[in-house]
Amino acid sequence: MELSSKSEYALLALVELSANHSTGDPLQIRQIATKQNIPDRYLEQLLATLRRAGLVRSQRGARGGYLLARVPWQITLYDVVSCIEGFDLQREPETTPKTPQGLVITEVWQEARHAAEAVLQKYTLQDLLERCRAKQQVDLMYYI
Repeated sequence: MELSSKSEYALLALVELSANHSTGDPLQIRQIATKQNIPDRYLEQLLATLRRAGLVRSQRGARGGYLLARVPWQITLYDVVSCIEGFDLQREPETTPKTPQGLVITEVWQEARHAAEAVLQKYTLQDLLERCRAKQQVDLMYYI
């Protein structure tokens, strides 16, 4: 299982919005794109998808931009990845034959999907933000 660039960019943008959440000020696409090194047009499409899913909201006007629609600790990574990828981890595989071997493969695949879902539901944007801040603190430290 691999994280697609779409999901990675969406998570980077949402972490940026999470870091700015306490100010209540919206961030413009250009600001997010510059800080996270995401192409503007691509980010625009991702944010539109996230907005339709109710994860972010947009604010119009000269001081407009994007804000999280909920607090960072209420948005799980599963919410984001399932929104962007458009998948359902509970869905049964459609092409596996109904042979004993196919059934075993299906069982193992279901176990892997459940494990992935559990991890993605365990972590929130707040968790990612806190981990980023902790890493930044370590990077700022130096030793004599």
